[in-house]
Amino acid sequence: MATDETGQDQKLPPDARLDSLEQRLDRLQEAEAKRTGKAQANPNTRIWSLMFSHLIGAPAGGGIIGWGLDTLFGTFPTFFLIMLFVGFGVGVVNVMRISKTPPGNSPGTGS
Repeated sequence: MATDETGQDQKLPPDARLDSLEQRLDRLQEAEAKRTGKAQANPNTRIWSLMFSHLIGAPAGGGIIGWGLDTLFGTFPTFFLIMLFVGFGVGVVNVMRISKTPPGNSPGTGS
């Protein structure tokens, strides 16, 4: 009898017991998911939270870095304003990048 690379016979008929077991297992997994109430996360919610975090975090980070540079060099509003606007630009670019990705392939998920 011919065998494939796994060493199993290719021409054996499918086992009805195995099919029945798979169907029962699927039913039990569905019932368990309903019982535990596992809700699927909405990918759009994750995208919106990423967008808002970039729009708030990037200018805030730039402002903090600019404030630190101004404190270091004694030129208060100069670096603060420059880095604030750079941070805002970075946030907008990141939001544009995030908005171009499909919901299932969110950045940072590895999907």
